[in-house]
Amino acid sequence: MTGVSTLGQALRQIQNIKSQQMSFSDLSTQLASGKKTNSFAGLNTDVLPSLRSRTGVKSLDVYSNNIQKADTRISVILQSIGEYQAQTKNVADTLAGFVQQGSHQKGNDVIYDDPATPEVETTVVGKTSAEVDSDLQAVQDHATSLYPFLLDLLNTQEGDRYVFAGSDTFTKPINDSGTLDAAMSTLITKWKDGTISNKELIADLTDRTALDGNPDALTDTVIGYSPQLSSGNTGDVYVRASEDSEFKYTTLANEDPLRNIVVALAFLKNQNLPPIEDVYKNGTYPGVPDVQGAPGQTAEEMQNNFYEVFNAVDKMVVDSADSINKIRYRMENVRVQMDQTKKSQENQKNLLLSTISDIEDVNTNEVAVKINTLQTQLQASYSVTSMASKLSLVNFL
Repeated sequence: MTGVSTLGQALRQIQNIKSQQMSFSDLSTQLASGKKTNSFAGLNTDVLPSLRSRTGVKSLDVYSNNIQKADTRISVILQSIGEYQAQTKNVADTLAGFVQQGSHQKGNDVIYDDPATPEVETTVVGKTSAEVDSDLQAVQDHATSLYPFLLDLLNTQEGDRYVFAGSDTFTKPINDSGTLDAAMSTLITKWKDGTISNKELIADLTDRTALDGNPDALTDTVIGYSPQLSSGNTGDVYVRASEDSEFKYTTLANEDPLRNIVVALAFLKNQNLPPIEDVYKNGTYPGVPDVQGAPGQTAEEMQNNFYEVFNAVDKMVVDSADSINKIRYRMENVRVQMDQTKKSQENQKNLLLSTISDIEDVNTNEVAVKINTLQTQLQASYSVTSMASKLSLVNFL
């Protein structure tokens, strides 16, 4: 006859129910969270590859954030550069439409007949008025109105950072302190009184250093650039795009094309630039002119000298408009490189996330099936327990 231990059966049944309840609780948590476990310890031998994959995802997120920030700043740079170039082309169009003939000056011609010669001469040596005509005034007005606008573009900020300041992002790249206008007035005065030649004036406008035998050159400091830019001590700007790649996207406010436009506009708007011809208000010559024109003894010489310098400034503008394309291309090239890197990292991230999912995630359909099965088992266990609890010696016999 087989022995019956009611206590043993009860203990085994209790243990079985506890085990089923724990399994049910785990499966319920998995169904709610979609994860196999709430702690890395529960992954057992898969914990190391999971941690490595998660670390890789975090690193890629940091690089992606770096790329996003750099792309935003490059976008701001390109927008400002595009507007700068568009306005530069407008200036070039204005200069191209300016007729390089005559004095563009109101008043009457001042004629000189040399008494030392027997023939009657009609050499024009100046004008009776320094007032310019509408064409030259339009050139000066355009330059005057555009000058502060372009300076503002060079001082463009993304957030609180100046995008054309190199690594010195919290320092304003250029200031209109008046030193450029003062230096330009001095240069034009020297040119008009013959102290410097056309060639020397053009060199002063285009050179940016006074160390190569050109003491009157318009240095970056004179123009108004920050000490860091003027000294060349500002560093480059880089973006760390991956563990082994770094891209430079430096654009400085004093790069040649940008700098030359500032100087060209300062020249064109300067109040000392007109008149083109000497002015003798009473129409009497010879004598000291009331207002000095371009260098030369006759109106023709003055006009020729003026237009020679004017053409050099015109060339500065045209060349700068074209050269700005190089800056834009450089920035666009960095964007392409960053975009390629970002796409590659997105693929890497997807692979890592797939690995994490394979290790940590559960199939919710399978979990639901297991829960239903376990629920049936629990109900059966409860039924058995209920029946066992009703046993008595009379019922058993």
